[in-house]
Amino acid sequence: MEEKPILSAKDLELKFTLRGKVMTALRGISLDVYKGESLAIVGESGSGKSVFTKTFMGLTDANGAITGGELWYKDTDLTALKTEAQWRKIRGKEIAMVMQDPMTSLNPLKTVGWQIQEAVELHQGLKGAAAHAAAVEALKDVGIDDAERRYHQYPHEFSGGMRQRVVIAIAIACKPQVLICDEPTTALDVTIQAQILGLIKDLQKKYKLTTIYITHDLGVVANVADRIAVMYAGDIVEIGKCEEVFYDPKHPYTWALLSSLPQLGVKGEPLYAIEGTPPNLFVEVHGDAFAPRNPKALNIDFVERPPFFEVSPTHKARTWLLDPRAPKVEAPERIRHLKEQGVSLRVQ
Repeated sequence: MEEKPILSAKDLELKFTLRGKVMTALRGISLDVYKGESLAIVGESGSGKSVFTKTFMGLTDANGAITGGELWYKDTDLTALKTEAQWRKIRGKEIAMVMQDPMTSLNPLKTVGWQIQEAVELHQGLKGAAAHAAAVEALKDVGIDDAERRYHQYPHEFSGGMRQRVVIAIAIACKPQVLICDEPTTALDVTIQAQILGLIKDLQKKYKLTTIYITHDLGVVANVADRIAVMYAGDIVEIGKCEEVFYDPKHPYTWALLSSLPQLGVKGEPLYAIEGTPPNLFVEVHGDAFAPRNPKALNIDFVERPPFFEVSPTHKARTWLLDPRAPKVEAPERIRHLKEQGVSLRVQ
């Protein structure tokens, strides 16, 4: 990996104003993404995964604003971009996104070929026959047979998995450096999920893409990620290589997420569920945001936000349990079992 990150956030704070109230959606988040890597951002719904990655493309809703910190793409200060014309040089052309639901991100009144060609003309500067040929090539790239005929068809004539391939084709047709995949397999059955994940991995190698996956499915993560960032309540609480986060997790929230995996269930016993609910981000969070749901929380967890503690040069976690003065608290038994037995998390 290169020394300098291709994407970088430092102490990023983002707030939304809703009916006269202010919600802090991102609470001083810091993350570096390096060229060519595959990073997965995981966390339960509402943790801020999609909100965070949308800031890199200027897609924050109108009632939201970055109120602190830095946000960079290479040498471009993204917080300084204000107009659509400025963002158009980044969005699609440099950073592209595969949205969660292809049926809502495709125009039902336009052929799929026209929708790909539109992206080609906008970001590659091709016109006419050259743009048409590039759109057909993009369809072939994502594994759609008889691409020339399919070019003229409409989204409703495609299956769910095929529509997801079309959305990916639109993204790669822009020739981006970074591809953000927002829950790319949520609405698909398991066999199609595996195909789509394999496709994205192949495209990453072919086009030397940097990929960011947003997901709550840890099985998906195990198949695609070099590194994992765990998000909770608008902040990253743990980050490390895939094996480090899966087999040597340090933050109690990561323990809880892993404990919820069906693979760790015991026959005849109910599946583990995290008690309580995430904090109300309209109210200022004190201490560790996960503390009220953490049965092993320390007194200081309710008072002061923990810093990042380094576990290894590639692994760090924001928990007071890693402070040298903290009492020794073991990970739950099911997590130790995961590590000792080498339980496979990969989707077969």
